[in-house]
Amino acid sequence: MTATRRGRLRALLAAALLALTACSSGDRPSDDAAHPAVEPEPGALPVTIEHRYGSTTVTDPPSRVVSVGYTDHDALLALGVVPVATTRWFGDYPGAVGPWARDALDGSPVPTVLDDTNGIPFEKIATLEPDLIVGVYSDLTREEYDVLSEIAPTIAPPPDRPDFGASWRDVTTTVGRAVGRPAEARRLVADVDRRLADVRAEHPDFQRATAVVAALSDGYFLYGPSDPRTELLVDVGLSPLPDLAALVGDRFGASVGRENADVLDTDVVVWLTNDGGAELRRDPLYNTLRTAKEGREVLIDNTSDFGNAFSQVSVTSIPYVLDRLVPKLEAALDGDPATTG
Repeated sequence: MTATRRGRLRALLAAALLALTACSSGDRPSDDAAHPAVEPEPGALPVTIEHRYGSTTVTDPPSRVVSVGYTDHDALLALGVVPVATTRWFGDYPGAVGPWARDALDGSPVPTVLDDTNGIPFEKIATLEPDLIVGVYSDLTREEYDVLSEIAPTIAPPPDRPDFGASWRDVTTTVGRAVGRPAEARRLVADVDRRLADVRAEHPDFQRATAVVAALSDGYFLYGPSDPRTELLVDVGLSPLPDLAALVGDRFGASVGRENADVLDTDVVVWLTNDGGAELRRDPLYNTLRTAKEGREVLIDNTSDFGNAFSQVSVTSIPYVLDRLVPKLEAALDGDPATTG
């Protein structure tokens, strides 16, 4: 780390701690009644959680939880914990809570939304006086973790996954342990797993097909085998491209040039688009492939609730996604371009 970056982080830490000191000296947030302490399961706390930067111990039931992970708040809400702050990702929803999780607010005030466009807003987080910060599905750096840990106990991404690579199961169970509700987290995961098993049982043809999630960016952007979107396709029975790991490496995704269009010649491509597929239709190389000629495509509008939920991939978004995705996969896999799902 450069001296300039170290100096910037020291300044951020000093500012965050100053904000925290000012808040604790009399400017305490006034919404404590809306955020009662979590009722932990017997024997669930204290708990020590391992992550990529070591371990974090949560001793007491948290009441003011901040999510700097992009999907962590869905797990919190499913567990009955309304966070004091979430981080904006997909969509412009109040509290950054999508329609698939909105009922879980149950009349509670919507969380403050953090904007990390220019980096994690440490000062803002400090003024919220959190007693737990979760960043499981994130690209949290060591330096950012160190600053956040000075504000409150912080849970970083898992040690064995790339940035934005924590699975929805890991996010749910890790957050469940952190708030003292591990059994409830396991139950939530089991419920969704049963739904996924039902889809596989009802669609044996999915298990004979290969698929990839892609977007048009610097050629063709392919989402890798560890990306939650790809893992969701695997969860419904599809197989990823055999050479996907070699193309993407250890990242959540990577671009390949247009000259490599033949990598998309697979049983189904799930496209994340912003224009309804108009640019795809103008791609001369892609349109020579069987995938395009036979309509083996699922087009998902990035700006729609469905698109946001598909990219969110959480314990609450998956049932919402399956209702919309499965019919489109059925139509794409039949090889008839006239059916669109």
